[in-house]
Amino acid sequence: MADNVSLDQYLGKTVKHYSSLFKLPSYKSILILLFMFCLSSGVLSTLVFISSPIGVAYGLFIGLALFFVILLVDYLFTSFMLKGDPIYDLRRTAALSLFSWALWLFFIIIGYVVALLTALPIWGTRLCLLGFSAVLIFRLIILYATSSLNYQRYLLVSLLHPFLSLIPLMFLWWLNNVNFPAVLGFSVYALAIASASSLSFILVLNFIGGRFVGEKSIPIFRAFLLNWVADLNSPFESFLEKLSEERDVEVSIMRFDGQNSKVLIAVPSVHPGPFKNVGSSLLPSMLKTVLEQKFGGVACVPLGLLGHELDVASQSQVQRIIFTTLESAEFKAEESKATPFVRASDGLATACCQIFGKTALIAFSLAPKTTEDFPQELDKVVRWEAEKLGLESCIAINAHNSINGFVDARTVLGTLEHVAVECLKKAISTRSASFKVGAATIMPKEFSLKDGMGPGGITVIAVEVGDQKNAYVVIDGNNMVSGLREKLLEGLKTLGFVDGEVLTTDTHAVNAVTFSERGYHPVGEAIDQEKLMGYIVEAARKALSNMEPAKFGCRKVLIPRIKVIGQKPLEQLCVLTDKVIQTAKRIVVPLFGIAFLVLMLALLHV
Repeated sequence: MADNVSLDQYLGKTVKHYSSLFKLPSYKSILILLFMFCLSSGVLSTLVFISSPIGVAYGLFIGLALFFVILLVDYLFTSFMLKGDPIYDLRRTAALSLFSWALWLFFIIIGYVVALLTALPIWGTRLCLLGFSAVLIFRLIILYATSSLNYQRYLLVSLLHPFLSLIPLMFLWWLNNVNFPAVLGFSVYALAIASASSLSFILVLNFIGGRFVGEKSIPIFRAFLLNWVADLNSPFESFLEKLSEERDVEVSIMRFDGQNSKVLIAVPSVHPGPFKNVGSSLLPSMLKTVLEQKFGGVACVPLGLLGHELDVASQSQVQRIIFTTLESAEFKAEESKATPFVRASDGLATACCQIFGKTALIAFSLAPKTTEDFPQELDKVVRWEAEKLGLESCIAINAHNSINGFVDARTVLGTLEHVAVECLKKAISTRSASFKVGAATIMPKEFSLKDGMGPGGITVIAVEVGDQKNAYVVIDGNNMVSGLREKLLEGLKTLGFVDGEVLTTDTHAVNAVTFSERGYHPVGEAIDQEKLMGYIVEAARKALSNMEPAKFGCRKVLIPRIKVIGQKPLEQLCVLTDKVIQTAKRIVVPLFGIAFLVLMLALLHV
């Protein structure tokens, strides 16, 4: 389980790396900064030659010309060459120009200082041309890494901006008798050096990805950005499918049929990850929605006993699971008896169990300690123990309802197995009776993915056996803050519930949408806990109001050859970001240092 927690941290860290590229100011702020940079560049470039008030005036004119050239170029790029690119709208195109000119201005300032110190105005021109070369390299790398342009448009957008920006500066140099043919020759030479150095940089970074995960680094980078910025899941999923393996997936389906209502619980043996809308991240809410649409009533999809090793690789594979589940849920509920809700705990692990007919529904938690993903071995042990006790089926659920540091589930596996056996024996020893079921779902509009609430909202299933009422609260989120589960269960007692359990679906739709340390907010961290309690009480009241005698049925279906991505490949994809950044830091100085040295030698002839 510690590994699974670390994977969520890897995802959060990766998101911070990628998203930092697009934490941009408003378009208005970008234009103001760009205007200031252009004016500063024009004035400093002119003062090198004319150190008087008239030089400032000429410089302002050159700066205005630069600004309007950039505005025109950015507008044309966005309207034509970048049209249809998911990432580059007008604001981001202008931001790229802003960063380009921030880099260029740095060299212009150095050139101005050197020219003043040496009394040689030509150094202003030379350093400005060196800045031009740096911008060429910068744009060639950034646009290759982030845009979805074809090769021809990529080169045009990369190169036209700096070359067109040279025109007002060349006019200045021509007026001041700079060797114009030498400047033109250097610009062509700079293009060759910039292309060679940026291509070398890209090849090295792509090599890291090929060696580490078998795929080029920068296309993976681009695919992640397309998901982060434009919510496009297919580019990244194409990489996941290449790294995936095929597994047979089981879905357990429970039905409670009353005269006027239906309640369905589906527990797929896949993990709802890895993040956002990629793979099976949205499976709990998607499956809930289609089950309710087809059968009416209320459905929920809690988490089984498994981890990120069973993340589904793509939405197309998820649709296979959904389609087969819908087909398989067409069966008749016939069992009319259930046992009371029972609980077993040893102070660390807790198991809750209720038997419907010959099927046990059992949920595990380590609350208030961290309850993250449990190993599949636990599921096998629980099923085996249930069979030994004469049960036909057992559906095991991970409550996934407390996060407070790290707990390695494998170190407490024995404890979990012990409470499972104790709880199953306790449940089977109780007397079965007819039962009632009611359910309701609340969709709080004020809670968003960034707050930690998935689109499945809050579902409460109320069960009455004899004089005992118990509640299953299922929240579409990724875990809960420690201690909240106990508060919620205590609050439900005011409605007459004797016991119950609070479950989260572990949806990863809430992951990679916020800049928090984990990369997501567990339920109750960003959400107002009192408001959450209010919604749960509201759903519980509705569930009680529509409670009626019901019958139970269960079916398990095996879906063959579903593509899942193991935890190791997924971790490698996330760790790849750090490896690429570290490699880039190591090579950027020697690689581009040599390039700039060669360019400086050439500039001595300007």
